[in-house]
Amino acid sequence: MNIPNLLTILRVLLIPVFIGLFYLPFSWSYWAASGVFALASATDWLDGYLARRLGQSTPFGAFLDPVADKLMVAVALVLLVEEHGNLWLTLPAMIIIGREIVVSALREWMAELGARAQVAVSQLGKWKTAAQMLSLVILLGNPPRMDFWVGLGFALLIIAAGLTLWSMVQYLRAAWPHLSSGANGK
Repeated sequence: MNIPNLLTILRVLLIPVFIGLFYLPFSWSYWAASGVFALASATDWLDGYLARRLGQSTPFGAFLDPVADKLMVAVALVLLVEEHGNLWLTLPAMIIIGREIVVSALREWMAELGARAQVAVSQLGKWKTAAQMLSLVILLGNPPRMDFWVGLGFALLIIAAGLTLWSMVQYLRAAWPHLSSGANGK
């Protein structure tokens, strides 16, 4: 067990904490949930940086890191869809969660073919993640009433959903020769 892996485990353990804070009946609960989510998001960057810098990348970390990210984002989106209950959140949430399922399955399948590198994380994916995390921090930190901050959060989430679709198209295009070849297919 090393520091990057402990940070990844911490990110998973912080999920029930931000859920609990989100539902507390206090005026500060949104800010507290948002702060814990922001802390968890920061550990995502930090664990990757430390793993590379200290040469502490492990198979366990390579497995758990993307799982922790997807769990954290999916839980935040579900909380927000329930709380806001509108199309501006529901549609981007469906796109983001659906894309994660498709791309995860695609990466797994490509790994079986020995072509995982063709669907590695791209720079576009990093921009998508930044817009997505910032939007979720903003939306978790505000009650469900339309104001400047909630509008900004919706706008960033819609941008993240657009980048999500675009990155999925790029991944599918990179994998298309394998998908359309008929080899190893059903």
